[in-house]
Amino acid sequence: MALKPPPPPWEVLQQVGELIGAGNFGSGVDKSARNLAQSALARLDVVSREEFDAQAEILERTRARVEELEAVLESLTLELESLEGN
Repeated sequence: MALKPPPPPWEVLQQVGELIGAGNFGSGVDKSARNLAQSALARLDVVSREEFDAQAEILERTRARVEELEAVLESLTLELESLEGN
């Protein structure tokens, strides 16, 4: 099950603006809302989309390699068992 990464901050700010109708309250409220949202997002432990994609690719390659090594280990185990049986 792959985790869906969080949306970029600018999308979150846009959604917040749409929800509260920030354009109707004037630029002061809009600026305050953006500052508040940016402050909250800055405290979150998030990574960029590029870093997420790079780590996902590394994980995919690592999983494939582990599967290869498990197959080799299984093969060698069976070979060793057959030699011990003789």
